[in-house]
Amino acid sequence: MGDDTSGFDCGVPSLTNWLQIRAIRNEAGGASRTFISCDADSGVVAGYYCLAASSLRSDEAVGGVRRNMPDPIPVILIGRLAVDSRFHGVGLGASLLQDAVLKAVEASRLIGARAVVVYAVDDSAVAFYRRFGFAIMPKSARCLYLLTADAEATVRELAGG
Repeated sequence: MGDDTSGFDCGVPSLTNWLQIRAIRNEAGGASRTFISCDADSGVVAGYYCLAASSLRSDEAVGGVRRNMPDPIPVILIGRLAVDSRFHGVGLGASLLQDAVLKAVEASRLIGARAVVVYAVDDSAVAFYRRFGFAIMPKSARCLYLLTADAEATVRELAGG
């Protein structure tokens, strides 16, 4: 991760600061992998997301996630996903989500994961993920999931067909 993140600002301080302060440390420590999208013309960081292996306790999960799974349930976490304010409204968030879900599906084929999980930062983010097939975990209105078995359809939808 050698990109200059100092000019990145998505409008949500916790997401901006995470990229600028924590991403490199998490990468070095093996806690997560961060994927960055840069503007082709200017080279500035336009958006990013990170993925990590994670788990859910059975009592946190809905029946469809919990069914026939060990406790804890293996999942792939989209730890962060953000787009710089200068690039809002051009579909970059959907493209980043498509790539994140695709990579999560690939990872689940190698290590096994029941679902892709995300903790949305606010109600707007909840609506964004719901638009692409993520469902809300009943015990947490900001925790959403997509079964890996359903993720391929979501990737096709995000690709526009």
